Amino acid sequence: MKKTFSLHAPGKADARVVESIKHDVRKYVKRERRKTLPEGFDLWEFACRVGASAATAETQLLNEMGAAIDLVVTAGASEVYLEITAVPAHRIPYVTAPVATNQTSLPAAPASPALAAPQSS
Repeated sequence: MKKTFSLHAPGKADARVVESIKHDVRKYVKRERRKTLPEGFDLWEFACRVGASAATAETQLLNEMGAAIDLVVTAGASEVYLEITAVPAHRIPYVTAPVATNQTSLPAAPASPALAAPQSS
């Protein structure tokens, strides 16, 4: 999706227009994620750009799109440019640290002078 949204609409509060833009972004992402993946890929990733215009748009993460739109609004722009492209990707496997099987008890914690009993003088 490459689209320029106007931040002002007649008869609507500007805050509602911004929320409508964010809703359109979420709706587009949901629709793209429902598409079938090409053979050999695990998920869709999204390449996103946001700015006041296509020339000033900066790369953003998908989960930071809302905050990026808010930054454009607070900068005083009259329009916001959004570019979201779905890209097939491979899932990165989550690797956990191996658990030592020969350890039967937790190691003793070092004594801390701050936790020691108070001394009377």
